[in-house]
Amino acid sequence: MDAEVQPHRSFEGVFQVFLEEKSPKLATLNLSPGRNVYGERLIKIGDAEYRLWDPFRSKLAGAILKGLKHLPIKPGSRVLYLGAASGTTASHVSDIVGNSGYVYCVEFAPRSIRDLINNVCRFRSNMAPILADARIPSQYTSMVQNINVIYCDVAQPEQAKLLVNNAKFFLEKGGWVMLAVKSRSIDVTMDPSEVFKKEINVLKENGFEISEVIRLEPYDKDHVLVVAKYMQ
Repeated sequence: MDAEVQPHRSFEGVFQVFLEEKSPKLATLNLSPGRNVYGERLIKIGDAEYRLWDPFRSKLAGAILKGLKHLPIKPGSRVLYLGAASGTTASHVSDIVGNSGYVYCVEFAPRSIRDLINNVCRFRSNMAPILADARIPSQYTSMVQNINVIYCDVAQPEQAKLLVNNAKFFLEKGGWVMLAVKSRSIDVTMDPSEVFKKEINVLKENGFEISEVIRLEPYDKDHVLVVAKYMQ
């Protein structure tokens, strides 16, 4: 199959792959050639291999396609990923930051962390799996350091508060956070817009400057991705 790849016009480490005459697909350069993580297609172009990035499986990909203006995750970034699960999005973050960056993957569920280790981290030298509760950042202070970006995607009632607590431990001043707010995990009785406003206010009250808020429909219902800068 004929394919063409171009760097994304806005985000270093992200690519667009053109397959035949169809619209371009998001992709990242595979840091572990020959291996996929969640069944995504691998596209070989010259000496490089790219992993197609499914926006229906990754909120970060969905946000990019919905017009994200600022992606603080870039080559060389040191990322604390809260709620890494089995590594779908975390593996693309690993591709983006490359061998000069690092991704600390915090996950609470033993089965997910096992899949993360066996299918992803063991084939990538820039990822560290951490079995811990993201609500208790003191559990992993000895393992995490020099963080530029926190990416938070957890199904907890107080998502912004959890993120703030981790930022106080690990995030450098002027660092960035990306928070995937799942309104139905916080309060199923409240209008999603009110949930989003409440969580964003928690960030503002704790020294964050909101950069943008992206609604993720049609990729994820009742979700937003919040991008904010830590000013404390």
